[in-house]
Amino acid sequence: MVYTVTFNPSLDYILRLDALEKGEINRVTYENILPGGKGLNVSMVLKNLGHESQALGFVAGFTGEAVEKQFASFGCRADFVRLPDGFSRINVKIKAKEETEINGQGPLISEAAQQELFQKLEKLEKGDTLVLAGSIPNTLPDDIYERIMERLAGRGCRIIVDATKGLLLKVLAYGPWLIKPNNHELGEMFGKELRTEEELLAHAGKLQEKGARNVLISMAGEGALLLTEDGKSYRSPAPKGTLVNSVGAGDSMVAGFLAGYEESGGSLEEAFFMGVATGSASAFSENLATRPEVEALLRTIRR
Repeated sequence: MVYTVTFNPSLDYILRLDALEKGEINRVTYENILPGGKGLNVSMVLKNLGHESQALGFVAGFTGEAVEKQFASFGCRADFVRLPDGFSRINVKIKAKEETEINGQGPLISEAAQQELFQKLEKLEKGDTLVLAGSIPNTLPDDIYERIMERLAGRGCRIIVDATKGLLLKVLAYGPWLIKPNNHELGEMFGKELRTEEELLAHAGKLQEKGARNVLISMAGEGALLLTEDGKSYRSPAPKGTLVNSVGAGDSMVAGFLAGYEESGGSLEEAFFMGVATGSASAFSENLATRPEVEALLRTIRR
């Protein structure tokens, strides 16, 4: 079973307009409301690809109820911790000539609520996968990722961490099965600009020396790289298409990777190409990737 953790789920209010004029009344041409958060995105794309998962995290108030209802409408399963006070955040995603986001703060998460989440994580066993994705809200301790990974050490779980450079560097000692920096983040971890494929793979190897097992490097329009724990590397070009919506593309790549790994009987190579196709399928669509969209793109990069 795949479990995803989203500490601060949201309702994403998505707006599209021709141009955003500051200080003026703006009329939208498209609007939608979707459950948001990196872990939730992973779960929803997995469902679109035909795979079950369970989402964990914290929700509060009437917006939290709306997150749960919307998430369930996609056929996804959740076991959220319900907080007694506050409300889950609303994030506004404005898509005009440029993309602009206004993200809410989210509710206070008490120590008791954290312990309730830890109890839910006790169900994980050998062969399960846990996806830890996104930033840590300021109401949680900044070592929450390490605490979770330490609790699950020795159980034989695969743990994926998709987070910014500071969080990634701190969890390497716990041996994550997969990490997913982009090429710029990888360079920032070492204080240098990495220009070539050789440089990227060499520094991915340095992350493996620190504890990471497999390193997936996304490079936007230049494709992606994978360095596996047995030293093999794979490269994929970026599928051709028009960028429509960048929100959720990275999460979709993680979901596609997991789906490909499961469907191929554990092939990291097949997982990699499925991940690339799934991330691009979401980027080329108003909504998250669907199976037909992924398969169409997969045929263009995996012949």
